[in-house]
Amino acid sequence: MIAKIFSSALRGIDAFPVEVEADVQLGMPSYTTVGLPETAVKESRERVKAAILNSGFSFPQEVVTINLAPGEMPKEGTQLDLPISIGILAATKQLISDDLDSYLMVGEVALDGKLRHIRGLLPCAVLAKNMNKKLIIPLENADEAEIVDGLESYAFESLSEVFLFLKGEKKDSPLKHKSYDELLFEPPSDVDFSDVKGQDFAKRALEVAAAGAHNILLIGPPGAGKSMLAKRFPTILPSMSFSEALETTKIHSVKGEKKSFVKGMVVLRPFRAPHHTISYAGMIGGGANVHPGEVSLAHNGVLFLDELTEFRRDVLESLRQPLEDRRVSISRAKETLSFPSSFMLLAASNPCPCGFYGDPKRRCRCTPLQIRRYLSKISGPLMDRIDIQIEVPSVSPEELRNKDKGECSKEIRKRISLARQIQKKRFESLKINTNSEMTEQQVEKFCLLNDESEKFLRDALKSFGLSARGHHRILKVARTIADLENSYYIKKEHLAEAVQYRTLDRKLFE
Repeated sequence: MIAKIFSSALRGIDAFPVEVEADVQLGMPSYTTVGLPETAVKESRERVKAAILNSGFSFPQEVVTINLAPGEMPKEGTQLDLPISIGILAATKQLISDDLDSYLMVGEVALDGKLRHIRGLLPCAVLAKNMNKKLIIPLENADEAEIVDGLESYAFESLSEVFLFLKGEKKDSPLKHKSYDELLFEPPSDVDFSDVKGQDFAKRALEVAAAGAHNILLIGPPGAGKSMLAKRFPTILPSMSFSEALETTKIHSVKGEKKSFVKGMVVLRPFRAPHHTISYAGMIGGGANVHPGEVSLAHNGVLFLDELTEFRRDVLESLRQPLEDRRVSISRAKETLSFPSSFMLLAASNPCPCGFYGDPKRRCRCTPLQIRRYLSKISGPLMDRIDIQIEVPSVSPEELRNKDKGECSKEIRKRISLARQIQKKRFESLKINTNSEMTEQQVEKFCLLNDESEKFLRDALKSFGLSARGHHRILKVARTIADLENSYYIKKEHLAEAVQYRTLDRKLFE
């Protein structure tokens, strides 16, 4: 007899439907799985057999064939254990139900029949809603299913509970939907911008960067406070919209990154800080079964690269595509996958190997050749994609001993949120949210200058020899500075401040 159960598998950060067909026929006992199963799916045979027997059911001593359709799509992961188990029970007539077609089932089964957490549940839940199916999942994944509005989903602890529910002998209420507003909360307050002594210029640059989602590079000597500023940067970022949070959660769910979840969802903007020894695949994504890398896990958040020049050259150059396109494509022999990677790059670096080049207090021991080699690890094209580049000087003793508290993160975040709202309204008819995402045509449309500002910008471009991309970056940053002041027009002073944030690459990399 043949039984058909609906399930799903992952491709990138999205799920696609899979029809699990279980066929049991007379013959010498055997078990075959077809339909391009990967290793974890092939190994489900032993898990499914033990789970069925240990749950009090019988496993057929006949020819068992499991077909996973569509046959041309690879299936990986353990989420097909539950539909395979139910399919075998239905094919052997241990489970008789006329309602199996209305459910989509995913879940890993343990040897004792318990249902275990799976990664990538959120894309499966979205798929079930789009297919107008009810969803059956492990209890450990209930939080993720509850955030999908309009989905009827049920969570169980074991295979036997699912069996009784489908048979009609166990009544369960569907999971209750949680609204996004219930999940929102203030960022942790253990760190705050008011903790940072001095560095007013750097604080202002970070505020501008956060307001327009601009990439920023901090260069300064050891102990100047670059890492301290970076760790407090998430405290001034505005909250994500529901659509941003949903897409970010899908990426973290597929990767299996549960530590950033709050009741099944990522509600705070991600802050990823990989070590400088990270590999190309770790940064961009990849592997035998392609998974998202750090650039995608930082989607809608921040990618912090401390000691930027210590990263491998190929790893740094790999950032050029996601910084420009806000997506990353990974090609393999079987398929090409694309992951969203719209992140803010926050980078920090010493100006030379010893760290004291340009420091008025401590003498640099590096030769000009050593300095050039050290800084040449950051290529010109990569620097062109960093909107704001500033020096972070050493803090003076007077500033360190100053008892006055600086402005707190909460107040800065209020201004940034207002600036983001202005941008959201400006771009409501477009597919972008922030000034940093504007194309060249959009820059021309939304960054209009008067005669005085036009003359100032022409003079600045001649003086610093900036590229065409650098010219557009200045206009984008100036547009953000104007938004922070709630100014419709970009004034000369806005351009002057934006130019200050763009001269460091000419000073250090000439």
